[in-house]
Amino acid sequence: MINIIRKIPWDSLFLLLLTYINIGWATCQLRSYSLNWLLVVIAILILTSCFNAPWRRISGFLHFLLRSNLRYFGVTLLGAFLLFFVLARFRMFLDILVIVATIILVRLDLQTLGYREKLAFRFILFISLLGLVSGFMLHFLFVKYW
Repeated sequence: MINIIRKIPWDSLFLLLLTYINIGWATCQLRSYSLNWLLVVIAILILTSCFNAPWRRISGFLHFLLRSNLRYFGVTLLGAFLLFFVLARFRMFLDILVIVATIILVRLDLQTLGYREKLAFRFILFISLLGLVSGFMLHFLFVKYW
């Protein structure tokens, strides 16, 4: 039992939890709840699955994406739009960058400790959703009682 507890990267998981508590708090402050929460949960699923996919699949997808000139042009336009997004919404970009950095940190720690991809995906997804719900509950309690 003690060996299992030692094989968990507590510091990076705590950072991931704090990051998603912040996202849950910020999402709770928005007006339309159901649509925002659905989009955030879908984004968490997509982001978590992207960082747990094997690199061969990602390189195969990029090779498929950049095979023709039309697709390459589309990727270039998407890159220009993302650059505009970074410049126009810098605060949101920094929040997304912090989320990506913490997911990468947790993924690297879990990979270093020898966790399989499915277990790492479940672990990251559970901590992310737990942080999201905790942020919602904390915001709800602070607004209602203070």
